[in-house]
Amino acid sequence: MFVKNSRWLTALLFLAAILLTGFSAPSKDVKATWVWQTELIEDGGEKLLEFARNEGIHLIYLQINRDLPKKTYETFVQHAHEERVAVHALGGDPGWALTEYRDRMLGLAKWTMEYNAGASPESRFDGIHLDIEPYVLPQWAADHDAVIQTWESNLSAFLGKTSGSGLELGIDIPFWFDGYSASGGEPLNEWLMRQFDHVTVLAYRNDVDSEHGIIALSQDELNLADRLGKKVLIGVNTKEMPGESYTTFYGQQKEQMNQSLSDLTGRLDAHSSFAGLAIHDFRYWENMPSGGGGGDQPGPGPAPEPAPDPDPEGNVPDADPVVRDSMVRGTYIWEANQVLQNAQEIIGFAKEKKLNWLYVRLDLEQPFSAYQSFVKQASAAGIEVHAMGGHPIWALQESRPKMMRLVKYVKDYNRSVQGDERFHGIHLDIEPYVLPEWRSDPQRVLSEWTSNLDAFVTEMKKDSRLQASMDLAVWLDKYKVPGGDMSISKWMIRRMDHVSLMAFRDSAAGSNGIVNVAKEEIGFADELGKPILLSVEMKESHEGNHITFFEEGAEYMEGELAKLPGLLKDSPSYAGNVVHAYDYWRNAKP
Repeated sequence: MFVKNSRWLTALLFLAAILLTGFSAPSKDVKATWVWQTELIEDGGEKLLEFARNEGIHLIYLQINRDLPKKTYETFVQHAHEERVAVHALGGDPGWALTEYRDRMLGLAKWTMEYNAGASPESRFDGIHLDIEPYVLPQWAADHDAVIQTWESNLSAFLGKTSGSGLELGIDIPFWFDGYSASGGEPLNEWLMRQFDHVTVLAYRNDVDSEHGIIALSQDELNLADRLGKKVLIGVNTKEMPGESYTTFYGQQKEQMNQSLSDLTGRLDAHSSFAGLAIHDFRYWENMPSGGGGGDQPGPGPAPEPAPDPDPEGNVPDADPVVRDSMVRGTYIWEANQVLQNAQEIIGFAKEKKLNWLYVRLDLEQPFSAYQSFVKQASAAGIEVHAMGGHPIWALQESRPKMMRLVKYVKDYNRSVQGDERFHGIHLDIEPYVLPEWRSDPQRVLSEWTSNLDAFVTEMKKDSRLQASMDLAVWLDKYKVPGGDMSISKWMIRRMDHVSLMAFRDSAAGSNGIVNVAKEEIGFADELGKPILLSVEMKESHEGNHITFFEEGAEYMEGELAKLPGLLKDSPSYAGNVVHAYDYWRNAKP
C-alpha cells in the first residue's frame, strides 16, 4: 500500500528484504476510502479503524482540518499504522485549479510536511492525496483549456514543493480525461499520471462487464498506466445519486457490492498498473445495508422492535425510517405551543401541502408525552420531524449550556419513546449577526459560534446518529473561520449533516434568484458530499419585496420552487426546499 519507509511495514509485508530496499510503490489489492468527516478521528478514530478492519481497508484518504490539534492526527495516524493502514492527507477544491487559489493547495503541502517533520516516525502521514475536480467550475464550461493551463501550473508548484519529502502523491481523475489535452498536447490523463505516484480513476458505475461498465470505462487508463509504469486505483461510488443510479452502488447490500468488486479485481489483475480499489466514501459505505450473506437478492429487513430496548451502553436509539420522497419538502413550526395545541391542524396542513419534513421548536419544560402523539402521526404521514431550537445568543460561549440542554432533552426523549415517536435530528437557528457583539467584534463572535457548533455536533454524535443541522445565511461565505482560510459557510456545511440555506429570494432563476445567491454554498455541499436544503421566505419583509413570496402568494411560490430541480439537476447536494414558516404560509395569499 502507498507507504514509503514506514516502521510498521515489517508487520504488514513480513519481508525483511523490502525493509532493506525501501517501498515506494503500491502493492496489489489495496482497498482505500475517502474520509471527509475529520471529527471521526477526534476520539482516536476507534470506530473508523474498526470499520477498516472489518472491510479490509489498507489506505485512508483523510481530509485535513488544520483547526484540529496536531496531537489528534498523531494519535490517529499511529493507531492506523498499528492496524496496518496507511494514511494520506486529503485536500481539494475545484478552485485549486485557478491561479488565485494556488496558495491553498500549497498550504496543504506545507502543513503536511511541517507536521511530518515534527511527528514521530510512526505518526507521520504516508502521502498526500488531491481531489480537485475543476470541471465543475463555471470557467471550465467557458474555456476548459485555460483552466487546464492554470491547473497544470498549480500542480507543478505543488509537486515542486513536495519534491524530496518522501510522501506518496496521488490524485483523483475521472475516466474521461483522455478526451482533453494538457498544454503540451498530450492527453490530460497521461500528463497527470506522469506527475503523480498513483492516480485514482473515478469509474463511477455499478456494473462490471457491460459496454459502459467499470472495466470498459477504465481500460484506457489502465493500459496507459501499464505503459508508463504507474499505479492505478479504481474508484467506485456508494453515495445516493438521484437520477443517476447507474453511477453508484447505493441501494445494494454490501455483499452484492463486494461480489462485484471481487469480480472486478479478478478481471483487472492482469494489468501491472492495477493496484486495487477505492470506495467513495466512508460515510456512505458505512451506511450500506448488510444482508449477512452473499446472495444476489436482498434479504428481509429486521423485524421492528415492539418497544424500545435501552441500549446497554447508553446509546440513543434511532428513529424509525420514514417512507418519503427523496426530495425534502418542509416547513418550520416556530411557535412551541402550536404542536401542543394545534397538532391536528398542522398534520392536516402538511398533508394538504404534501410535506415530508418539519423543523419543530420544542418547549423543554414540557413532559415527553407532550410530543409523542404528534411525532407518531407525522411519521405515519411520511413526515420526518426534527427538533428545533435557537437564539442569537447561542453563538456566545456563555450560552452553550442552553444548546446542550436541548441536546440532552432530545436524547432522553428518544430513549424513552417508541421508534416512530422519535425525532430524526436537531436543527439550530442562531443568527448572531443581529447581536451588538457582532457589530463590535465579529471575529470573537465567529470564534465562539464555531466552537459552540463544534461542541453541539460532538455531543450529539458521541452516542447517537441524530442528524445535526442548522440554518445558514447565504452571505456568510464572505467570512473566514478565525485563524484559517476556509469560509465559515464551508466549515458549517462540512460540520453539519445538512444545512438549510436561507436563499430568501422570490424567483428561482436570474442574477438575483435563488439558484444564483446559493451557488457558493451548493458548490461547497457538492464538494463535501453533504445535502443542502434551500429555504425560502413567506413572511413580509422590510428588506424589499425580492426577499419574500409574501407579495406574490403561495401559488406563485410553488411555481418558482418547481423550477429548482431542473435548474440544479447537476448539483447532487440539492436535497429539497423548506418554507419559512408554517404560520406565514398558512395565512399566505393563494
